[in-house]
Amino acid sequence: MASAKEGNGAPTKKTALHDLYELQGLSPWYDNLCRPVTDLLPLIASGVRGVTSNPTIFQKAISSSSAYDDQFKQLISGGKDAESAYWELVIKDIQDACKLFEPIYNETDGADGYVSVEVSPRLANDTQGTVEAAKWLHKVVNRPNVYIKIPATAECVPSIQEVIANGISVNVTLIFSIARYEAVIDAYLDGLEASGLSDLSRVTSVASFFVSRVDSLIDKMLEKIGTPEALALRGKAAVAQAKLANQLYQKKFSGPRWEALAKKGAKKQRLLWASTGVKNPAYPDTLYVDSLIGPDTVNTMPDQALQAFIDHGTVSRTVDANVSEAEGVYSALEKLGIDWDAVGKQLELEGVDSFKKSFDSLLVSLQEKGNSLKTASV
Repeated sequence: MASAKEGNGAPTKKTALHDLYELQGLSPWYDNLCRPVTDLLPLIASGVRGVTSNPTIFQKAISSSSAYDDQFKQLISGGKDAESAYWELVIKDIQDACKLFEPIYNETDGADGYVSVEVSPRLANDTQGTVEAAKWLHKVVNRPNVYIKIPATAECVPSIQEVIANGISVNVTLIFSIARYEAVIDAYLDGLEASGLSDLSRVTSVASFFVSRVDSLIDKMLEKIGTPEALALRGKAAVAQAKLANQLYQKKFSGPRWEALAKKGAKKQRLLWASTGVKNPAYPDTLYVDSLIGPDTVNTMPDQALQAFIDHGTVSRTVDANVSEAEGVYSALEKLGIDWDAVGKQLELEGVDSFKKSFDSLLVSLQEKGNSLKTASV
């Protein structure tokens, strides 16, 4: 690849993000979206290859910026309620971002350049509601490089299968355990098989495996146990589990079942490392990027992690290094009484809950804003 170009055609200097992709096959994405969407252009020039959003990101964007006010006023005066207006605001951002990333999508033949938008977090326990919402979002955004985000709750795993079978590309989010991750891979494979499509190359998916939140919870448990052995394992759980997830990925995307799908053009459901901002200041600020680098993976980084990696990240293949050490950490934690599935369930509940709260609080503030606009215009 030639030197990266800015929108005005001037070459920009290569960054560690370009190296991640070109040397290691990892796609760096950005975990944030707000207006003006053109703020993404310098990030694309610095090597960012996709964008993820979620209800919390939109709550922050819409409630802390006046950039949405004009469109919101038009929607409300046109008779839209707060929730319909919310979706119109979000869809415009997603469409505008898709346009910016479309060149990457085209250059990579649909392997990269995606923008992710999540179904309503209120549907996290509603299988059929999630399917309908995903179909609707896919239709109204109407861009080839949009990923519809669906949470990996027990109720939404069947939704993932059905949405994939409908030929819609999906970013599966809120994966916190190996067991649930395996169910997500199976839903993707089942969906591809059920699609009846002879060419599967346009239906793609990523599985967003969350990292830092795992350490935040398990570190607290280890501190409660308090033995030297327990304390020595702090900050090691998340990366260990992620490395084992990558081993599972290698296993599930090989062999006769996968080969039959690959013959029809199917693409592997890439592992996407999410929640990669470091929450504990005692840990290196690039911990969850440096430790999980390898081919066929994606890392979606919030602003601080992205800038830290550009500044002092290490580009070197690590995702499948020291796997036996990762296995050792994983089982040492089990021996201490840490139940990985219970950790996964708790984090999933907290994740769903946090997105619902963001969504609900944004709708309340939009409702209030809408009411005051109506009053002002009377």
